[in-house]
Amino acid sequence: MQLEWLARIRGELTQDEAAKKAGISRSAYANIESGNRAPSVDAAKKIAAGLEFSKFELDWTIFFDLERFESKLLREVI
Repeated sequence: MQLEWLARIRGELTQDEAAKKAGISRSAYANIESGNRAPSVDAAKKIAAGLEFSKFELDWTIFFDLERFESKLLREVI
């Protein structure tokens, strides 16, 4: 399941640029965003910090909270 919300947060950055901001490999980032791989807690924290999730009133736990992911509120925030 592709994480469309993550792509929207990434915005105009390429996956490579987002990965560099997060301090993870491009392939790891691409696999997470495409839904082929779940992030580790460490990777989730790095992505959240690198892409400044706090601007959207989100944090790294969003990767593990499916109800929040699917909620209307999340779609409105991003």
